[in-house]
Amino acid sequence: MSKHIDTAELKVEGAQQVMKIADFALKCGLTSDEQLRLTKLFGMFATKQELLMNARLKSRFRH
Repeated sequence: MSKHIDTAELKVEGAQQVMKIADFALKCGLTSDEQLRLTKLFGMFATKQELLMNARLKSRFRH
């Protein structure tokens, strides 16, 4: 038996955004090696926080 769930009643306080690692890599301009490393670490999907904390991002500041 199934039951209808009203999405307006759901608590989204603890919800986290889950992303495909390939989409995150394109958005942040990661190399294919870095994308492969993250895929080996997490699989195909990870939370945005996990990706931001573990990705080796290039510095955006000029020297």
